[in-house]
Amino acid sequence: MRFYDRTDEIKELRRIDELANKHAQFTVLLGRRRTGKTTLMMEAFKKERYLYFFVGKKAEQIQCEDFQRQTEAVLGTHIHGRITNISTLIEEILIFSKKEKVTLIIDEFQRLAEIDESIISDIQNVWDKHQQEAKIHLIACGSIYSMMKKIFEDHKEPLFGRKTARIDLKPFSTSVLKHILSDHNPSYTNEDLLMLYAITGGVAKYVAQLMDEGCKTMDDMIKCVCRPSSIFLEEGTELLVGEFGRKYQVYYSILQLIASGLTSQSEIDSVIEKNTGRYLDTLEKEYSLVKKLRPIWAKPSSIGVKYFIDDCFLMFWFRFVESNRSIVELGKYDLLERIICQEYYQYSGFVLEKYFRQLYGEKDRVTEVSRWWDNKGINEIDLIALERTERHATVAEVKRNIQKYNKNKLEEKFEKIKKHLRGYKVDLIGLSIEDM
Repeated sequence: MRFYDRTDEIKELRRIDELANKHAQFTVLLGRRRTGKTTLMMEAFKKERYLYFFVGKKAEQIQCEDFQRQTEAVLGTHIHGRITNISTLIEEILIFSKKEKVTLIIDEFQRLAEIDESIISDIQNVWDKHQQEAKIHLIACGSIYSMMKKIFEDHKEPLFGRKTARIDLKPFSTSVLKHILSDHNPSYTNEDLLMLYAITGGVAKYVAQLMDEGCKTMDDMIKCVCRPSSIFLEEGTELLVGEFGRKYQVYYSILQLIASGLTSQSEIDSVIEKNTGRYLDTLEKEYSLVKKLRPIWAKPSSIGVKYFIDDCFLMFWFRFVESNRSIVELGKYDLLERIICQEYYQYSGFVLEKYFRQLYGEKDRVTEVSRWWDNKGINEIDLIALERTERHATVAEVKRNIQKYNKNKLEEKFEKIKKHLRGYKVDLIGLSIEDM
């Protein structure tokens, strides 16, 4: 699949790179695994000279040999002696950059802390020593979101306060997903689009995997997931083990319960049999895997909190792959395909709601998108999009089949919240798969 979108991110990376001609710049590039961070950097600097270090799971001395060879080849310089620690090599590059501007990309930066925690402190020391005179753009890129945030945003860590810019790479927007699918399948249906969104959530690697395999329709996408060689079967486990490490099992169990429909802490606690508040808070604030939601306009102290997995792929993986792990282990992929086909229609109603909330959130003048439900859980509104500067609101009920939309019921629910929208022009509408 060719390179799509990322215009704003490329423009920002190049802007910062230009600043490095005068002053040292330290950019942190964050994003969940598979969002295309490495591809973005290659695209942004494809016409420039840059150093690219990929931190693998190898001893520091071995990696230094590779990095030293790359440095000498790219910069056209000779480094005396054999360097055995990464911070020393970075210091050599910083010294070189006092004469010539250097762009240095360190991919999977968080692994440096896994190799040896002292490496981060050593990098801080050489950066502080030389950055005033250096003309360098150092880009630290990482896919373990929690570790990258800790390294750069925990005030107790050595590199706290050293970054000069932060870029968060998000999955593709709904408009880009439409563009990609249209390029590969000009006659695509909204069912095809919804399935693409349900499986990938716009994560670049997953989208590319489907398109490159020629899976451009709903049926073909399901078949792709259910192949014996499919990356989608084990991807969830790899993603979670990478984030959680030894804490994997507790967090995994909580996510599995949320995916099964237990969205309140009390429901989760009753199954786990302990207070999970600390874990839920960590999943939200450190890992950004769950989203804690209150009804729009609810007070921060209100008790009507619900938790949702904020990643379409993980939701899909828990719902269909992991919940049928025994079938996968038995190699009955045709049976897994049949189960997905049977249960997907009901599941996809939730995905459609998420799609429309994202779609409205991407509109230029929308300032907030949320949901509303009452304390009893009887009345619920799927989408409320506010345009505060325009004093306009969209209040919507989302149904796969528009025939199931009941305007009178939505008007009844609206009566319970209309006091919050005094002075707004309000559109009460029904949204269906036809409106994607």
